[in-house]
Amino acid sequence: MALQLPPYDPLPPPPDGTGGLLQVAVAELRPSQLCIGLAEIRQRQAEFAAESRKNRQRYLRRKPVPLVRDARGALWMVDRHHRLRGLLEIEPDAMAFGYVILQLSSEDPSAALEAMAQRGWLYLHDGRGQGPWPPERLPRSLLGLDDDPYRSLVWKLKQERVIAPAPLIPFHEFRWGAWLRSRCLPPFSSLCLEPALPAARALARSAAASRLAGWKG
Repeated sequence: MALQLPPYDPLPPPPDGTGGLLQVAVAELRPSQLCIGLAEIRQRQAEFAAESRKNRQRYLRRKPVPLVRDARGALWMVDRHHRLRGLLEIEPDAMAFGYVILQLSSEDPSAALEAMAQRGWLYLHDGRGQGPWPPERLPRSLLGLDDDPYRSLVWKLKQERVIAPAPLIPFHEFRWGAWLRSRCLPPFSSLCLEPALPAARALARSAAASRLAGWKG
């Protein structure tokens, strides 16, 4: 069965042009999810390593991060976790660009988490698919995110165009990952996806997956 998450508000798009963007330190951004897929992280790192810092900044400006900001100025990121986790590992002082999608009047971090939870902007399952856990379990840094091999598997299926993107649906890949986790797949890991890929491709194309957003058949 697909992962059952609360109703969500679509993420507002970035502003036209770059006038409304903030430059932010990646190390100071707080995640809104508990895990990532390590396969995508490694691919992002390879891409960043092949670019100059100038080209990285140009790319990041085109891919700004949607942010929730509290009255103290603390920032939670609501997307782009893989891209920026990969960058942070190779460039600890990296800067990125973001735009505020929700400004809060409270200085209490729990108020920010509650506001995001009400909008469906938190993913509180861990790398083993267990949860939801309390929002307070979210790490303060991208470096504290667990690896979820099923998230890596779905990323690979999207790369192969077996699954279509659904950018307006929060945690779209995790929903697919939860569905695949409920099926029988050979043992695999984020850095060794090959054993599971043939079965995962067939499952993702099957009629049983047709209710999931991004299904292509």
